[in-house]
Amino acid sequence: MSGTLYLVPTPIGNLGDISKRMADTLERVDFIAAEDTRVTVKLLNHLGIKKPMTPYHRHNLDTAGPAVLERLLAGESCALVTDAGTPAISDPGEDLVALCAGAGVPVCAIPGPCALATALSASGLPTARFTFEGFLPQNKKNRRARMSALQIEERTMVFYEAPHRLAATLAELARVLGGERRAVLCRELTKLHEEILRAPLGELADIFRSREPRGEFVLVVEGAPAREEGPADLDGALARVEVLRSQGLSLKQATAQAAEEFGCRRRKLYELTVAKK
Repeated sequence: MSGTLYLVPTPIGNLGDISKRMADTLERVDFIAAEDTRVTVKLLNHLGIKKPMTPYHRHNLDTAGPAVLERLLAGESCALVTDAGTPAISDPGEDLVALCAGAGVPVCAIPGPCALATALSASGLPTARFTFEGFLPQNKKNRRARMSALQIEERTMVFYEAPHRLAATLAELARVLGGERRAVLCRELTKLHEEILRAPLGELADIFRSREPRGEFVLVVEGAPAREEGPADLDGALARVEVLRSQGLSLKQATAQAAEEFGCRRRKLYELTVAKK
């Protein structure tokens, strides 16, 4: 009989946020798969727990994942932890969970700290529907494409961002989504110097042009206004196709991008464009 993989969240800043169930699980398992054993050992020392650990992170998951799975299939139990927050959320732990699910190994998720939920709940922006974007792509082309697609996203958006990229990301989002778009920037959540800044994207971009970002950041941005589809949308989309075509895009590429920007059907827009010729 196989063991169980436990997904154990760890505090995102305040050690007081670890629950009894989280601590009990760490105490009970046979071993711990940790993003950084040097970070995890500090938490274990705080809890008075001694437990064997094995590294599991994005740089070794191709070998570490199968190794952990093999031990689970042999009957051992394992706690998967990250340096901070919930494993498998914008985290390579998702690959290990997929491996276990495919092999029929039980996976038990323990509720706990998560920067995504913490920032969203404190944002004051609509929370009934939201999309978690995690970290935007670092590749410039992919980054522009992702931001362009988000122009018509009506749900509240949540991003993670590293300090050294924050200023550029705020500036780009302000340019693409509009500087007036409401946003909430959460810094050092649950820590001593926690800070929550509420301002339009343009103002946040201005602030961090001269202020050096320090700490961990979560950015929450309001969604686009709801669109009403109608003839005007199609007319605008057709005009946009012509602009994109003049910029060198193929007909297929231009209609796909315009359809996404204007919220209309790609096939219908393509057929109308061809009919105009």
